[in-house]
Amino acid sequence: TSEKKGVGEHPHRGFETVSIVYSGQVEHRDSAGGGGMIQAGDVQWMTAASGLVHEEFHGKDFAKSGGLFEVVQLWVNLPQKYKMHTPRYQSIKSESIPEVSLERDGHKGVLRVIAGNYQGHIGPAKTFSPINLFDIRLQKGQKEVFFVEPGYTASVFILSGKVDFGDKKIVGPVELVLLEREGNTFEMTAHEDAKILFMGGQPLNEPIIGRGPFVMNTKEELQQAFIDFQEGKMGTFEKIEGSD
Repeated sequence: TSEKKGVGEHPHRGFETVSIVYSGQVEHRDSAGGGGMIQAGDVQWMTAASGLVHEEFHGKDFAKSGGLFEVVQLWVNLPQKYKMHTPRYQSIKSESIPEVSLERDGHKGVLRVIAGNYQGHIGPAKTFSPINLFDIRLQKGQKEVFFVEPGYTASVFILSGKVDFGDKKIVGPVELVLLEREGNTFEMTAHEDAKILFMGGQPLNEPIIGRGPFVMNTKEELQQAFIDFQEGKMGTFEKIEGSD
């Protein structure tokens, strides 16, 4: 089919959208001039900040051929001082993401550093506050100890497979585990081949109020975001040269 499938024009302000493609294609464009195609293994890091309008669709090739589509999209809050920053778009290709080999007892896993730092391996994503975002793959029977920043918020999302965190309680697909902030390590054992997303960051400790596509610090800022969008201050696609 040649029909465009996805999410049409909609606004954002005050945060970032991070799209991690595991399979399929995502084509993006926004009113700040950002855009492009990301494929399996790639990441799109869009900073809405002061506000923009964007759309996300399957790529034309994928729309024609079909297939498995697996994408995780995160909303990353911005510190108050950066909420009205100029919008920014980062297209992070798979080949630019460092891979850390996880080899233990004959098992061969891998950790891809999308953002932050893992044992000296620095992720390519530029962030406005300290963030660690890791794509982890473990083989069945593999046991690994991971290092994290003490005091950071940390969570683990299981996309596929089954793991436990040293307590023998098995966590399965599409489950999220929130880790304690104390300590600087955690342990995972894979009971099946597992695909895992680690998300961590320095707490902002700021007020937060969100509604619909906007995430701000006060009710007044939230109301202003709706007014600015309605008045066209977040841009339109007509301003993008060559747009459809």
